[in-house]
Amino acid sequence: MERIVFMGTPAFAETVLSALIGRYEIAAVITQPDAEAGRGRIPCPPPVKMRALENRLTVLQPARVRHPEVVEQIRSLNPSAIVVTAFGQILPPSILSLPPHGCVNVHGSLLPRHRGAAPIAAAILAGDRETGITIMLMDAGMDTGPILSQASLEIAPDDTTATLSERMASLGSRLLLDTLPAWLSGQITPRKQDDSLATCTKMLKRENGLIDWALPAEMIERQVRAFHPWPGAFSHWGERQLRILRAHPASAEPSDLPPGTVVSAATKLAVVTGQGLLVLDMVQLAGRRPLPIEEFARGQRGLVGAVLH
Repeated sequence: MERIVFMGTPAFAETVLSALIGRYEIAAVITQPDAEAGRGRIPCPPPVKMRALENRLTVLQPARVRHPEVVEQIRSLNPSAIVVTAFGQILPPSILSLPPHGCVNVHGSLLPRHRGAAPIAAAILAGDRETGITIMLMDAGMDTGPILSQASLEIAPDDTTATLSERMASLGSRLLLDTLPAWLSGQITPRKQDDSLATCTKMLKRENGLIDWALPAEMIERQVRAFHPWPGAFSHWGERQLRILRAHPASAEPSDLPPGTVVSAATKLAVVTGQGLLVLDMVQLAGRRPLPIEEFARGQRGLVGAVLH
């Protein structure tokens, strides 16, 4: 049984780790330090750590994986390969060159499209009809290494980052289990990426969720799906934050009303955008529970005609 080290952090990586358990000797699981969460700022272990501990695996949580003592610790584990999935830190050359079969990455896009930290959200934002998983051999660049295998997946019209991530994680696990044995036994020749086709993504920040109502409704609707569950798509009604949880675009005649104006649209409410209307389906006022727009509107006076900002 081949000996590997696994690096990953979120639920996506947990699914991949679960697929490896029992099929490979996992010398250690390396994940990010526990993050403080909630009003009490209670340390919350990442999903990968929880899965590893459930299976009595050794867990390492270095603040910086590039520190020499961490590199030496990994070297002492003597892995044949390191499998990396949404780890959250850039690996230095000292780690990339450490295992004889290199560092194998499970990336959530069809590289070279959507290199970087948020490929699943980026595919939804771009309006892509399909995305997929790439198993690649890591190098010093940002997702620039040669490809070992790929598998595509259709993006549903109502997919959010949450729903698409779940399906992608399952696909990535299956593809890795098909690819890793062939790679370790020398049956795969890595294929160089076409850098001329590359697009790049950036790590999402809280401010990315703030809606610009001057954008077309179709684009805002994609933001609503791409930013669920985090950072969420939100606007402000007066002094209160209003999260848009579900919505759909609708064509409309050009309006003299400023973007962000709430109007009646058949049995629902909609918001004027730079192009068309965004019909609201599910919203959540800060500190309240999510509600269908019909129920929400019954309890809120002055919403129609208000301008969200």
